[in-house]
Amino acid sequence: MLFILRKLADGLISLSAALGALGLIFEVVIILMDVVGRSLGTPIYGSQDMTTMGMVIVVFGAMALCDRQGGHISVDLFERSYSVLVNRLIDVFSALLGAVIFLGIAYAVNESAKISTMLNLSTNLLRLPKGLFQNALSIFALLTAVGMFLRALELIVSKRDVRKGDTV
Repeated sequence: MLFILRKLADGLISLSAALGALGLIFEVVIILMDVVGRSLGTPIYGSQDMTTMGMVIVVFGAMALCDRQGGHISVDLFERSYSVLVNRLIDVFSALLGAVIFLGIAYAVNESAKISTMLNLSTNLLRLPKGLFQNALSIFALLTAVGMFLRALELIVSKRDVRKGDTV
């Protein structure tokens, strides 16, 4: 069962990262075209709106992959001093804490998206609906929380850290 959940989570994380990569490509193209346009005296109208909303996709789209590959900041000053069990407990706790934090982010941003949708809030120039991007951020944060929770579960049940390829 855990293997099936891991495969499903990995597929969703890959999809999230692919969307983040597409967002990054979009960001680079818009910024490049805007810089060239500015030098020619015709900047892209609304480029700031597009880059601001695109950053939501870039940052939060890649967040689950960052956790999956162990890319979040960790301080391991005392790791060698602790036993394997204590280190594993710290890893489980940090994964669960991260999941709770990202669940909180997902909830708060989802509530904000409801307000943005109700008030029909949009970006300044292009009138892009803010609620749409807030909902995307909420989904990406939820996916990150699920990945972190699944990592904690794997550490507890199978003693395997997906970030390190452990099989202890």
